[in-house]
Amino acid sequence: MARQEFRDFSGRCVGWIETFAGRLEARDYAGRLKGWFDVRANETRDYSGRMVGRGNMLAALIFSP
Repeated sequence: MARQEFRDFSGRCVGWIETFAGRLEARDYAGRLKGWFDVRANETRDYSGRMVGRGNMLAALIFSP
């Protein structure tokens, strides 16, 4: 499992993406699930399962309110 952190301009962690087998998950600074990307389906979904778009859009979910 790999983890990529995202930080704001002051260096605070605003979220991260964790890689699992066939799935990437985006979490906010508190560890709450923001969404996931299904590699096989090439779809990004938000925390409730609604499709956000095609392709990996997890970074946009981390920085969205």
